[in-house]
Amino acid sequence: MMSNDSHKMLIIAPSWIGDCVMAQPLLMLLRRQYPQAVIDVFAPKWSLAVMKRMPEINHTIENPFLHGDIKIFARYRLGRQLRQNHYTQAIVLPGSLKSALVPYFAKIPKRTGFVGENRYGLLNDIRILDELRLPKMVDRFASLAFSSSDRIPQSVPQPHLVANTENQQGCLKKFQLNTDKPIIAMCPGAEYGDAKRWRVHHFAKTAQRCVDQGYQVWYFGSNKDADTAEQIIEQSGGIGISLCGKTSLDEAVDLLALSNAVICNDSGLMHIAAALDLPLIAIYGSSSPDHTPPLSNKARILSLNMPCSPCFERTCPLGHTDCLEKLTPDMVMNALNEMLPEKHNASNH
Repeated sequence: MMSNDSHKMLIIAPSWIGDCVMAQPLLMLLRRQYPQAVIDVFAPKWSLAVMKRMPEINHTIENPFLHGDIKIFARYRLGRQLRQNHYTQAIVLPGSLKSALVPYFAKIPKRTGFVGENRYGLLNDIRILDELRLPKMVDRFASLAFSSSDRIPQSVPQPHLVANTENQQGCLKKFQLNTDKPIIAMCPGAEYGDAKRWRVHHFAKTAQRCVDQGYQVWYFGSNKDADTAEQIIEQSGGIGISLCGKTSLDEAVDLLALSNAVICNDSGLMHIAAALDLPLIAIYGSSSPDHTPPLSNKARILSLNMPCSPCFERTCPLGHTDCLEKLTPDMVMNALNEMLPEKHNASNH
């Protein structure tokens, strides 16, 4: 085994925020094996805020290439620049051919990853993915911490993001927020499509119920979710504060960490909430928790498990989206009250 002092690793991170969170157990396992090693991560700009809250990482390097960009000469130039870092191993998490180019051009001696788009040659420590043996993405990533002949642990560590308390205080002032009442965070968006988004009127009814029990409600999401949050506020009679599109991701992470519980669709924010170890209600419609569940003992998954789901479609092919329409606010509030038994005292805050 290579000594800790001489081991320098470059992790090529996924593009999706949720996938980045699910990569942290790999980093934890690497850190256990190589406590003194340098572990750098090459990640898109939008996910760097999450990566910087993982204590296992030494340095983050911004991936400047947009989704779909080939730019082979730019990748070659970047690879040449990275040669001076003298990495001993690269672990490539995305399955695309182009994601393996920078480590190859950087002449990193050991380049680990799954076959993906026939990446023979670009990778030289190549793995064949057994989807039945490793159904969960977190386990697939974690397996790359070991040699192909090693036994993978029965269970991998759960992600754990560390909030920046100094930044929290600055965010509270910036957005004129307070923690005088306990906070329920709601994340009404999901990048993939409408069939993953719980209905606006259900969120609105749930917000009303939360306020009746003494909570305040904050809405989190990107600028794409701002209209949805405003619709929820309108339908609930003005309840809640929308932060959708107003915060950077690092601000969202630190403010989300102040929540007493989170109600969320299957999304990147769901995985962040799980990694912050928050009580979490994860709502599943067209997708399945079998592949990418929230990785937390405090998460409660709500799914109706209808005969037509999971269909993994962006919009309901049957036109009714019953998997979300029939998942009622009562079901969510029952789960919330089981997770937060102190609800009876919330109105006294």
